[in-house]
Amino acid sequence: MKIALVGYGKMGKVIERVAQDRGHEIVAKISRGDDLSIASKADAAIEFTSPDSVIENLETLIQLGVPTICGTTGWNEHIPEIKNQVERNQSGLVHASNFSLGVNLFFELNKQLAELMNRFQEYQLHLTEIHHTEKKDAPSGTALSLFEQIAEKTGNKNWHLGSNSSEESIGIAAIREKEVKGTHIVSYESEIDTIEIKHEAHSRDGFALGAVMAAEWLQGKQGVFTMKDVLGL
Repeated sequence: MKIALVGYGKMGKVIERVAQDRGHEIVAKISRGDDLSIASKADAAIEFTSPDSVIENLETLIQLGVPTICGTTGWNEHIPEIKNQVERNQSGLVHASNFSLGVNLFFELNKQLAELMNRFQEYQLHLTEIHHTEKKDAPSGTALSLFEQIAEKTGNKNWHLGSNSSEESIGIAAIREKEVKGTHIVSYESEIDTIEIKHEAHSRDGFALGAVMAAEWLQGKQGVFTMKDVLGL
């Protein structure tokens, strides 16, 4: 498979290595300011850029008809309009707040735990995410996905940025530290104990592998999908 990398930073370089290890060819490495039309020769584009450029990138890739994998977060409010463009152009898109297999299994555990803990009002929920200092959006897309999954089970639709939670709003603590690949913690705290689940990424390889697997899976498909579709969860 021929792959165009849209965004050639740290993540793009790891994706390049993982894709080549799986026998794929990188036919374009596109950075900010480059002409996206060179992606038209690819069988798939993998987009990891920033919230301020992702929408323009997706619109162009969709118009080019290139099946696209998008790992950029911070654009959830634009999903309906992007979905409409994918349908009009009969293209394919996989987007996810996190492409890691481990994180997507963590999502499933989070949903099960939220349903169980909703029966016990003695516990207060807290969410924490820790990332490298270069990450621009806060809280992370993964943390918001965790919150949305919990909200579906509990009915609590409000969150705020901070470490303290209340009955009206769940606190999501966003911490930035050097060289942290990504850590997410879901905690239920009471006066007598704490129950928590945690996912800690040791490298970027898990995210890269998931993105490449999604590109392989998307071939020949039309529509908008998530990693839940790719992994059959």
